[in-house]
Amino acid sequence: MKPDLPTRAARADGPDIARVAEGEPAPLTLPRLPASGAPPVPPARTLLLAGLGAGLAILALCLLARATDTVLLMAPFGASAVLLFALPDAPLSQPRAVIGGHMVATAVGLLVAQALGTGPFAMALAVGLAVTAMLLTRTTHAPAGADPLLVMLTGQGWAFLATPVGAGALLLVLAAWLCHRAMGTARYPRYWY
Repeated sequence: MKPDLPTRAARADGPDIARVAEGEPAPLTLPRLPASGAPPVPPARTLLLAGLGAGLAILALCLLARATDTVLLMAPFGASAVLLFALPDAPLSQPRAVIGGHMVATAVGLLVAQALGTGPFAMALAVGLAVTAMLLTRTTHAPAGADPLLVMLTGQGWAFLATPVGAGALLLVLAAWLCHRAMGTARYPRYWY
């Protein structure tokens, strides 16, 4: 006597209808996700190289920072790495946006902190002004929207604009350029300025 095995309900358009009709158990399948407007999952090679590239770029920044005793890394660079390696063709991933966006947003945060302090109203105003300034300068880079908050929450001064912001953003873009060239994954950047 065979044990009872789970079977799939017979569907008129299913490929296993003959086997199910004969009583043979149908193979188990995962439920299908509902239809989505989200883009399809990239090929395995793209997934692997994007993750590897992002990890190597952050590792390079960490090692260079340690070797030079310079701060080159900040949390928003993790989000920048997502754009640089997962969406290298996006306008928000281009050098002008990455470097310019971080510089503009950080400068706005520093100016607002100097003028108004670091209270809730000042933080909200700084992020809003940073978004506006990035749009005006055509340097919109979503991860840079966190820079004014980082400046205010950690009490940074103007030196923060040079390192880690300016130097780190530039090195991150250069790492993306080198990785994409070495891996042959994308023609990055689409434009420098």
